[in-house]
Amino acid sequence: MNANKLPREFFHGETVAIARNLLGCVLWRKRGREILAARLVEVEAYLGANDAASHARRGLRSARNESMYLAGGHAYVYFTYGMHWCLNVVTQEADIAEAVLLRAAMPLRGVESMRKRREKAKRDIDLMNGPGKLAQALDIDRKLDGEPLDGNRLWLTGRDIEIADNDVVVSPRIGVDNAGEAAAWPLRFFLRGNPYVSAYRNVR
Repeated sequence: MNANKLPREFFHGETVAIARNLLGCVLWRKRGREILAARLVEVEAYLGANDAASHARRGLRSARNESMYLAGGHAYVYFTYGMHWCLNVVTQEADIAEAVLLRAAMPLRGVESMRKRREKAKRDIDLMNGPGKLAQALDIDRKLDGEPLDGNRLWLTGRDIEIADNDVVVSPRIGVDNAGEAAAWPLRFFLRGNPYVSAYRNVR
């Protein structure tokens, strides 16, 4: 696998392009002496103040989403539905508040450890096929909110597989039906035919 961490500059470009480019990259998580890894297969872009589906819509800023306003290359971790943590990659310059939600991944390393935290998963393809499942499998919660993504606890490395443009499927995002026009924006990206993608495979 590619051992080079993605540089901060990777996260400072246009958010939609970053989202697409994150597909196939590997997310790493260090827990004590244990190292876990998973390949990203599904993501969603969130475009800040002008995106009604974003936690930063209309410039909203609070203790919950403060990490969204960090410079690109940090983690934004939030709690949702009173039960799930979700991991986002912050993009752009500081105070822009754009991010990419990591929706699903393919386990690569530390699978046995992931199974212990995801006891409800009957198959390995169900270990990380949703943003809450991904966070649970990798033991990601509020303690990693604001974490730099080139550090020693959580980091990303580049693709070590080939992905062509037609390997990427584009669709509206999941669970944002109340976001008005933004609900239909084509900002969800996933790898065509990949069994580790979440159950929502709709393409409009």
